[in-house]
Amino acid sequence: MDTMVCLMGGGATRLHSTLCSSHPPPQGQPILNTNLDPDLCKECNGAPSRSLDPVTVLRQCEEALGDQPSRIKRKFVFSSKVEDNPIRVLQWNILAQALGEGLDCFVHCSVEALSWSRRKYLILEEILTYRPHILCLQEVDHYYDTLQPVLTQLGYSSTFCPKPWSPCLDVEGNNGPDGCALFFDESRFEFVERVNTRLCAMRIPTNQVAVVMVLRCRTTGRCVCVAVTHLKARAGWEWLRSSQGADLLRQIQNVLQKHGKDTPLLICGDFNAVPSEEVYRHFSTCPLGLDSAYKKLSKDGLTEPRYTTWKIRPTGECCNTLDYIWYTQNTLQVNAVLDLPTEDQIGPNRLPSFSYPSDHLSLVCDFSFCGDSAESF
Repeated sequence: MDTMVCLMGGGATRLHSTLCSSHPPPQGQPILNTNLDPDLCKECNGAPSRSLDPVTVLRQCEEALGDQPSRIKRKFVFSSKVEDNPIRVLQWNILAQALGEGLDCFVHCSVEALSWSRRKYLILEEILTYRPHILCLQEVDHYYDTLQPVLTQLGYSSTFCPKPWSPCLDVEGNNGPDGCALFFDESRFEFVERVNTRLCAMRIPTNQVAVVMVLRCRTTGRCVCVAVTHLKARAGWEWLRSSQGADLLRQIQNVLQKHGKDTPLLICGDFNAVPSEEVYRHFSTCPLGLDSAYKKLSKDGLTEPRYTTWKIRPTGECCNTLDYIWYTQNTLQVNAVLDLPTEDQIGPNRLPSFSYPSDHLSLVCDFSFCGDSAESF
């Protein structure tokens, strides 16, 4: 297993004290974390032996959740030609547990629906239902005790990069800082290079982070560069998101210089930015030739979905598109996109809910390398 944590900035002392026994093990040593989730890791025995069967774990999640209510059902929108062996990518802000129970104030969501004892099964159920080859997550604050040990057993390697001043640390009983995590299926990809970075604005380090990783596809031998990030939230910070996005693009270009400018690129994240923001325009017009995969759901292929997040807070209802999967159009083609649930499916109390564990919807796309197949949308 290839696991890395990047602790950055002046909050290092507080980070170490809050991580406690959730510290990553030394390189090459087995996980000996005594805080592993007992319900999900009882079969792991503390060692990354990749012994779990995804169908079995999915069934266990379904059994633990019972029959009320069932998760939101979604379907893929396919191109005219379905690829035999696509690369499946899942992007998702899973909602940090400390924020969901503390600072985010989902006024129409019950305490029980926000409990980790339920949400952990819904999160894993969502991941295992779609079985991505590349999994990009934000607001991860149960990496060491749940996601990393379970997904390691299912054949994923991963990297985690926490925020230096995570707001989770201000919540009593927190599980450590939240951050970005990138997982990849080792049966499909092999690791080449990674960069865990703290994003800057006007050369000043900020609280937002990103992971950039180069992977080699075992099927085709071709490399792909994958980045995951979570930009600054809330209105009034548009200028900061723009600077952070520009910094991320610069760092990605530095990585691509070493591996070739034509290396396929995927950038996943919660940008906290609607399509009219400057940071969105930066990505859509940058020299890398990026396009947003979820525009494929629109009739003309030019418009983003109406929403990727829908929640109700004390300040009112928030229904926006903030999450994206960007890809290089000249090297990757979109073969399928998972549709978004309707307003009726989401329900009047919006997200999160008993049926869905996060205030953000997962984005799932199937890609193929250009030149390896005939057709796209």
